[in-house]
Amino acid sequence: MISNGTIWSSRTLSFYKNVPLLNNMNSNFLFGNSLAKPFKALHKPRLEIASCESKRENELNHNQEKTDIAIDNIDVEEYLGEDEIVFPSQEFCQQAHIPTTQKYLDMYKKSIEEPSEFWSEIASSEFYWKKEWNRHQPFSHNLHISQGNINIQWFKGGITNICYNCIDRNVEDGLGDKIAMYWEGNEPAFDASLTYTHLLHQVSQVANFLKDIGVKKGDTVLIYLPMIMELPIAMLACARIGAVHSVVFAGFSCESLAQRINDCKPKALITCNAAKRGSKIIHLKDIVDAALIQSAKDGHSIDSCLVYENKSALDKESTPWKEGRDLWWQDVIPKYSKSCDVEWVDAEDPLFLLYTSGSVGKPKGVVHTTGGYMVYVGTTFKYVFDYKPSDIYWSTADCGWAAGHGYVTYGPLLNGATVVIYEGVPNYPNSGRCWEIVDKYKVSIFFTAPTLLRSLMRDGDKYVKRYSRKSLRVLGSAGEPINPAAWRWFYEVVGDSRCPISDTWWQTETGAAMITPIPGAWPLKPGSATFPFFGVQAVIVDEEGNEIEGEGEGYLCIKGSWPGALRTLYRDHDRYEATYFKPFPGYYFTGDGCTRDKDGYFWITGRVDDVLNVSGHRIGTAEVESALVSHPHCAEAAVIGIDHEVKGQSIWAFVTLVEGVPQSEELRESLIQTIRTQIGAFAAPDKIYWANELPKTRSGKIMRRVLRKIASKQLDEIGDTSTLVDPAVLYQLIALVHS
Repeated sequence: MISNGTIWSSRTLSFYKNVPLLNNMNSNFLFGNSLAKPFKALHKPRLEIASCESKRENELNHNQEKTDIAIDNIDVEEYLGEDEIVFPSQEFCQQAHIPTTQKYLDMYKKSIEEPSEFWSEIASSEFYWKKEWNRHQPFSHNLHISQGNINIQWFKGGITNICYNCIDRNVEDGLGDKIAMYWEGNEPAFDASLTYTHLLHQVSQVANFLKDIGVKKGDTVLIYLPMIMELPIAMLACARIGAVHSVVFAGFSCESLAQRINDCKPKALITCNAAKRGSKIIHLKDIVDAALIQSAKDGHSIDSCLVYENKSALDKESTPWKEGRDLWWQDVIPKYSKSCDVEWVDAEDPLFLLYTSGSVGKPKGVVHTTGGYMVYVGTTFKYVFDYKPSDIYWSTADCGWAAGHGYVTYGPLLNGATVVIYEGVPNYPNSGRCWEIVDKYKVSIFFTAPTLLRSLMRDGDKYVKRYSRKSLRVLGSAGEPINPAAWRWFYEVVGDSRCPISDTWWQTETGAAMITPIPGAWPLKPGSATFPFFGVQAVIVDEEGNEIEGEGEGYLCIKGSWPGALRTLYRDHDRYEATYFKPFPGYYFTGDGCTRDKDGYFWITGRVDDVLNVSGHRIGTAEVESALVSHPHCAEAAVIGIDHEVKGQSIWAFVTLVEGVPQSEELRESLIQTIRTQIGAFAAPDKIYWANELPKTRSGKIMRRVLRKIASKQLDEIGDTSTLVDPAVLYQLIALVHS
């Protein structure tokens, strides 16, 4: 074990015994800038990728600085074989928040063994509280479904406001003139910026408007906006007065929007007349109007709809309008006071409601509360990106998703950061737009999705190399597992082999990063999420719920709670318990598969339930299937996800038509249009197969596993088919797909 005079408890050992490099370090281990000798290349002038064999050839000389690590008697091959490793440079480590592996280990150990003290120290020193929580019991939880209702609470009784912590506190600390947001429009000629003082003024004006129309603490406000500065402004305005915001991605159809309106029953809706993404104009107000008509029929009407005029996409005169309900943002908001009192809320009061797809048709309304989310997302932003006050940060995420909540709005602003917000698409007007923006604003931290990387990678290196990108120092990714090829391209081409990559794993439900590299603390493996963040006890279990130790593969679960965890599903706590805590009692079940390699690194293998991940959008198979069977000519449908080199997953649909309906290309297009209308363009299948019958068990369950194996040409891995009603269906489907 680690010979530094520290006694490790059984809880901490559950992590360390799964990291052989740590488990076998001998008494010569001296913690310094990073792990050196086991990886053979700490003090190269820049980060680099190499096999262990080549590292062996480049072993460091013996005149190490006194801060180096000396580990003798360890065979690199024993641990790493030919795995590729990326090493932090000495220069980067020296300035990092977590400059050594030992620093990470010490903090992680404390976060697991003394979570109350660990998180209380961070919460009280890094954030403002009007009233503190009970220091003797900052959290309580029950994660075992047999022991009563699942319940998680952090900092209960503590009184705070996340908007105050994001803006007012920074202004009071002298950052009023610092740029809070740079906005880059869809068209290169359009841009804007806001200082923290101006942001405070605009947030206060919107907050005063919301109060004036009757929005109170606990009321829900639905936000359906593109990536303009008014989106985070609206989110912060809701938080300022204790209202709950529910942001819906401005790519969902009117049916999806109406479904969310009927579920959360908002007091008001904030939208935009239109948005321009690339060369396309999306008429958001038309979608909103149709959704409000539908929701009114279903029993919920909205009296106030605030509409921002996006002049670059559509003028006022061309915008549909309902007098008495619709109000122009530019006409009413400037009339309100630039000062608005903060509504102080309990740490466990809800902050936002965000819908995410599940394995059944109805989207899940994930509820996050104020205090724990604030502390966790703010802390992860600081350490995961090694944030410094001089950084310019850009996340390509949309605020309609969890990444946009945590790593566009709240995480950066809680740290007093300058954020870039981009309205358009990454390849408009060409595939060099991202790097043009990086150079324009001197972006130093760039956070994006593997889907975007694969898309830009496909377009070639020439667009990247037109631009300097010298300002970049940290890269990041999220949304889905990143394949090693895309990782290497991101590292070598975009980052010039000098920027560490924080390839994060997390979910809407977890609030923020859970398994992630911390720049400077660990050597990286392309495609691996690396190790758990502070306070996160990530475990891999088998089908019986037994924890797998050491190298192995199984289901990824989280043991214990963490501040950023979801508290419930809106108006459906039973589903919350059944989805996340019933599969493996005592654990939070992520729904993802995971492999831990011989060195203890975590590798996320993707969803194990019926949730698809298409270009970073999570969508349930049941949701797509439901849209298909709503078509009058579709009798039955089964949807699967197939690996796609750009999108992560591609949607394939197997459709059984109503008897007597002929197959045709026109019908195929009609089915695709139905999905576009009911869900959104991102959910449209890439392939639709006409299947006379689907593979079903005797109980009537469709065996999507079989369809996935057939589609992936893994016929020798189809497995047990003894429960199929008609095994002959398999041969028909194989012939259909591979003809």
